Amino acid sequence: MALLQIFEPGETPDPHQRRLAIGIDLGTSNSLVAVSRSGVPEALPDVQGRRLLPSVVQYRADGAPVVGHEAQQAMLADSRNVISSVKRLMGRGLADAIAQGLPLSLVAAGADAAQPAIRHADGTVEQPLQRGWPAQGAPASHAAGDAPVTRTSADGSSTGNDRAVAVATVAGAVSPVEVSAEILKVLRDRALATLDIDEDALAGAVITVPAYFDDAQRQATKDAARLAGLNVLRLINEPTAAAVSYGLDEGEQGTYAIYDLGGGTFDVSVLKLTRGVFEVQSTAGDVALGGDDFDALIATDFAREHNLGEPARLAAEHPERWRALLLMARQAREALTDADTVTMRFDTDAGQGAIQVAGQDGHDVSGGSAGNSSEKNGGATLVSTLTRTRFEELVQPLVARTLKIADTAVADAGLSAQAIDGVVLVGGATRMPVIRQAVASHFGKPPYTGLDPDQVVALGAAMQAAQLIGQRRDGEDDWLLLDVTPLSLGLETMGGMVEKIIPRNSPIPLARAQDFTTYKDGQSAMAIHVVQGERELVKDCRSLARFELRGIPPMVAGAARIRVTFQVDADGLLSVSATEQSTGVAASVTVKPSYGLEDTEIERLLKESITSAREDMQWRALREHQIEAAQLREMTQNALAEDGGLLDAAERQQIDDAMASLQKVLEEAQTLDGSPEEATLLAVRDRLLDARMNLQKVTEHFAALRMDQAIQRALAGKTIDGLTS
Repeated sequence: MALLQIFEPGETPDPHQRRLAIGIDLGTSNSLVAVSRSGVPEALPDVQGRRLLPSVVQYRADGAPVVGHEAQQAMLADSRNVISSVKRLMGRGLADAIAQGLPLSLVAAGADAAQPAIRHADGTVEQPLQRGWPAQGAPASHAAGDAPVTRTSADGSSTGNDRAVAVATVAGAVSPVEVSAEILKVLRDRALATLDIDEDALAGAVITVPAYFDDAQRQATKDAARLAGLNVLRLINEPTAAAVSYGLDEGEQGTYAIYDLGGGTFDVSVLKLTRGVFEVQSTAGDVALGGDDFDALIATDFAREHNLGEPARLAAEHPERWRALLLMARQAREALTDADTVTMRFDTDAGQGAIQVAGQDGHDVSGGSAGNSSEKNGGATLVSTLTRTRFEELVQPLVARTLKIADTAVADAGLSAQAIDGVVLVGGATRMPVIRQAVASHFGKPPYTGLDPDQVVALGAAMQAAQLIGQRRDGEDDWLLLDVTPLSLGLETMGGMVEKIIPRNSPIPLARAQDFTTYKDGQSAMAIHVVQGERELVKDCRSLARFELRGIPPMVAGAARIRVTFQVDADGLLSVSATEQSTGVAASVTVKPSYGLEDTEIERLLKESITSAREDMQWRALREHQIEAAQLREMTQNALAEDGGLLDAAERQQIDDAMASLQKVLEEAQTLDGSPEEATLLAVRDRLLDARMNLQKVTEHFAALRMDQAIQRALAGKTIDGLTS
């Protein structure tokens, strides 16, 4: 129910004086700002009528940064100081950022911009190089565990060895948050100017993020908005925003898949639309898969055809040339949306590329006229013809990758592709015919393309923003968004096992609590390790944060009750608290890791959770036996230290031998690592069980003796009459 604002006669504010809220799509390639007035959303243009703002920022030695179209035009002339695709770096540590393969000088945050040191994933250090796309044309990813793990202390400070990333420019090292803030400032100012309102009349903004952005990436986006002077009303997932725009515009009901392929990220969300309720059933995605990767494949193919070198080396030694190739490739990809053939021309000396479509004027990437670079500069002009058929062959692995992710989202919703009522395409990259054809074939129905894929996300965000401040069109009913968290969240327990607190695809916001206890007598502190993933063991999941709960009153093992609470807010950000119930002693942490999930890590986590389910359960069973056996051995040791005098030499030796045998098997189980044969796991588990049962058997008489002694001590000095009175 909306609240009415009541004014005295003659004091009703003019329309331009009313508070408004905006929606912002902070994209990898382009960004937009939109507003919903009287229930009608619209993307806001600049003074020249352009609605798309290139997500490009140029830094200068003196003067303010240049953002948008002007910065984009300077990408070749001032390559080292022009930053694009910064969204791929949000919330990432240095090692992860380098693996993205962007043609940027990446440095550790805080390093001297004049002589910055670049640390690679393998630990080597070098002077700054322009990092380019890897040889295969798609972002590389290192094996899980190669990147240094960053942990977060209870006060939120970073304790790990993977530093945050920055980009070296002539104006100094700038963080991805700062770069994104410059883009957001321009969008904010555009909204203020177009709407003719002052800052006080701008209630805030809803900003969209990829559904598979993790905590660090979401927090970085929020920080950028605050740095830009924006009040963040909510972060909303991009596919969800698109579904809102589509659902409210078309009045559709049913189950829909939102296929969102942008410049640098890819998401698929399955939503159920029912009378104003937008309920996310599942989500899947890749935060490093988008139009940039399609461009890189074209550029890689061109470079190899003309023996220009492998992309990684080319980008390091000739960064301006590689960036020009990427820009030419993007032009070619976009032209092939309508054309069947594109001719690409590249001047090697001038570092200028151009494309030519039959019957059309040429497009020079550097701003000149197509095909004239060799005449003006005397360099060799390399020419290639790219057909749509050849392009589709090049990008087929990427297309297949998107469909595989889509299958994961659909399966997680408990559906089949054929059970989906409709597919909505979102993101500029979905204009490619190869994508539209593949999606139509995969789902057995043509996708919906009636809404502008570049604007639909921003429009949905604007609708959400208007609703959050109590504005809606006349006669419009209330509507509700129910989003989900993409991966399971849990804690490490004894034996390196994971106790899942929040399963993946749980609706947010939510809070869940679970009680835990101590492992040892007199334990006064508990280390709490928060992890993310679908596997049963901590070693196979991603570490998010660690903190400690201190001040637990000394008690026997198992007596303390520690309640751990997980809270995920509407923005998808996680906080964890722990409280000892009897004393109220508490500790908490807001999870802000400095790294982001790697390119293929989420897909790996989900796939391994299925393929390794049997192995995981066997490992979990083994670890549980280990814990029980270790507890029994420790209890026996404590009992022997206290009452060992009750035993004769033979009995004591029998117990000592049983304890030694149990310890030997415990050590054997502890050394198991990797992926041993199933038979090996089962054999160790059985030996551990036998050793534990043997120790229990040989200590039965000892337990009886201790019980008798305890009764005798309790009855000492007592009479029968005294006991019965």
